[in-house]
Amino acid sequence: MATYQHWPILVSIGAYLAVCFGIGWYFQRRAASGVDEFYVAKRSVPGWVVSLAFFSTFASTNTYIGQAGQAFASGLSWAWVGVIWTVFCMLSWLLLGPRLRNQTVGLKSLTIPDYFDFRYQSPLSKPTRMLSAVTILFATLWYMAGIAKGCAHLLETVMEVPYMWGVFAILGLTCVYTVMGGMFGVLWTDAVQGIMMLAVALVMAAIPFVYAGGVGPLFDRLADVSHISAAGDPIGDGLLKFGVLVSFTYILGIGLSVGMKQIAEPRCLIRFYSVDSSAGMRFAMIWTPIFLGVSLVCVMGLGALVHGMADDQEAAYLIRNTDEVVGFMLAKFGSPTVSAICMTGLFAAGMSSLASVMLIVGTAVVGDIWKLWRPLGVRSTVRWTKIAIVAYTLVVFAATVFPPAGVVELTSFAGAVFAAGFFPAVFGGLYLRWGTGHGAFWSMVVGMIVSVGWRFLVRFQVAGMESVHEVIPAFCLSMAVYLAVSRATRRHLPSPARLQAAFGN
Repeated sequence: MATYQHWPILVSIGAYLAVCFGIGWYFQRRAASGVDEFYVAKRSVPGWVVSLAFFSTFASTNTYIGQAGQAFASGLSWAWVGVIWTVFCMLSWLLLGPRLRNQTVGLKSLTIPDYFDFRYQSPLSKPTRMLSAVTILFATLWYMAGIAKGCAHLLETVMEVPYMWGVFAILGLTCVYTVMGGMFGVLWTDAVQGIMMLAVALVMAAIPFVYAGGVGPLFDRLADVSHISAAGDPIGDGLLKFGVLVSFTYILGIGLSVGMKQIAEPRCLIRFYSVDSSAGMRFAMIWTPIFLGVSLVCVMGLGALVHGMADDQEAAYLIRNTDEVVGFMLAKFGSPTVSAICMTGLFAAGMSSLASVMLIVGTAVVGDIWKLWRPLGVRSTVRWTKIAIVAYTLVVFAATVFPPAGVVELTSFAGAVFAAGFFPAVFGGLYLRWGTGHGAFWSMVVGMIVSVGWRFLVRFQVAGMESVHEVIPAFCLSMAVYLAVSRATRRHLPSPARLQAAFGN
């Protein structure tokens, strides 16, 4: 694309950034007025805003670039990953949302790690809080690197922006409005981004059909393509048949590892803290899975459709570089207006997720690690949280410049760590009165060790194990440890008053 054709994209992204910075500036003073305000928006955000924010935070660049591109190698079978995600979204809002909000109000919790501390009230409560904060710092690094990598590749493919400068832009700009507006700014910008992302999902899904001349012509091309698969074999009709290009085990592993983030990852769970009322919660319970489901229908099989736009040489490159499929599609379609719309929406997808995890990281460093050792006043807490966000963003920048894996693998590994490490402690805290801090601590330890060990010592080292994602053994063992250890340590149950504050009866 010639340089002069980039101006519609620049204008569109510039207008979008102006809105984000405007929201951050508008909430700047309010967010800085207290820890409750900066960390959880004083639990005063309307349900429809939280609903859109939850959707836009979860369906990030991982979905719109990484997962959409993965379908280029895996075929339309990859859309089943989206079905699994939608199911977990429903479970998250039905099983966790109302209970987590009510318990955190009663316990005066502001973060997920301090929820573990306040809920379990045991000799291992504070170590659990510390460990969960460290887990957040570890897993979030992988996740943010994956998101920034996807956005940077998009800028490089569509606008010829050097990869490193793309990484700097997406991380730096997001950091600015996150630090300005705190949770108020994050949620309201996420809501705007959610509206944009729904529109862009529909536009992106239409591009291959328009390029090919309709539904029939496109599927005629896909029914017998001459392109070569990642394994080196002719694809033929494999794009349209279930399980030909990718195993069901791998689909299940990625579906579970990323889908379970919705029921375990702090950036998703913290959304429940901020809902203003039970009516707002009911709205979000109904509409969040709808928002997510519509977007996933549009994008999860998109890469498979792009085969209808690629020749043999282009397909041979893209099959090895699936993170670049969406950028290729926009460049091949060649419409400055469509590229401007999609690029802005894809920027929104990346920034919505990055802003959420930046805030989570800052609260973990200051609220859940530093303040355990040295008390801080309100202004000092907010100020140092902002500094921690900036410092961690610099670390992520360095990691993204030299990424260890692709977008899908980076983000799914982070999801496995959160699912195995956090879900037993969260679910047990909400539903099992007999769950103990010892059970939470040791399940977290086992979840982390098995997630890392399976990935680096088993999955890619033992023949036949590559498709068995680390989330499956890690989650099963972590959950078993939580139940067994909690039963064995019932003498360390919280006080009746603490259980009353959590469960209300």
